[in-house]
Amino acid sequence: MRTEPLNICVLGGTGFVGTALVSRLTQEGHWVRVPTRNRTHGEALRVLPTVELIEANIHDPGTLDRLVTDMDVVVNLVGILNEHGRSTFQVAHAALAEKLVAALKAARVRRLLQMSSLGASAQGPSRYLRSKGEAEARIHAAPHLDFTLFRPSVIFGPGDSLTNRFAGLLRLSGGLLPLARAQARFAPVYVGDVAEAFVRALGERKTCGETYELGGPEVMTLEEIVRLTARVARLPCHILRLPDALGRLQAAVLGLLPGKPLTLDNFRSLTLDSVCGVEGFARLGLTPRRMMEILPGYLPPPPLPQGLTLPST
Repeated sequence: MRTEPLNICVLGGTGFVGTALVSRLTQEGHWVRVPTRNRTHGEALRVLPTVELIEANIHDPGTLDRLVTDMDVVVNLVGILNEHGRSTFQVAHAALAEKLVAALKAARVRRLLQMSSLGASAQGPSRYLRSKGEAEARIHAAPHLDFTLFRPSVIFGPGDSLTNRFAGLLRLSGGLLPLARAQARFAPVYVGDVAEAFVRALGERKTCGETYELGGPEVMTLEEIVRLTARVARLPCHILRLPDALGRLQAAVLGLLPGKPLTLDNFRSLTLDSVCGVEGFARLGLTPRRMMEILPGYLPPPPLPQGLTLPST
């Protein structure tokens, strides 16, 4: 359903999901304000005619107040998977949600679309999930907001940190991959479908006050996701399933490396399956796509050696 053009501020708009959503919003004719810590992070958005890219610190209350003033809708996609220095889960998720609630009240902006996560809860097994749950609680407690919450499973697509990371690890290791929590279950969801869910919510008044769990049409284990990635990218794949004791040790070691490929907090999140209870896409009248519909478009196989061609079929 198409809505009238809106003024929309997207926090986290230069990230993986944000880039897809901002592009989709401009297709609908909306004017979009995207704050970023560094303008170079939003280069892909500069060419879009109705995007205003602003260098700003969204964690500063005064700056946040100015950013949301005169907006019809605010979208909060800000999220981190790992903590770095002062950028903690508490700061990025719970504290920002509290500041945003106050800023929206001061600016008299009612409509908020908030990105959360499957498993978000004050009782979650990880700091990540608990901080996401705290952010949800602060939004629920704000009587002046017409909010919609989205709780996706793992998100894949061009530029993701899921399939691309596994493909990179498999290339580096020659296909051997020690894997913690290989049996953890997910409903992988395409980033384009997540963006479409946000757009659909803008045009549906009935989504106010609702929470939508977003999962793809397939429930897969982590091992199955890795093996599918390897098959599409034509990479060797030899998975060594780690028992939890070794998985925790692996997470402790990898969490010390640059880029933190896996941390103890990530490991704790993996102890909770990321699958939907009630499928949100169906409630929004949308049909999510399967991984095999999307992966071949951005995970091409490695190039053949020079002079070698595949036989025709």
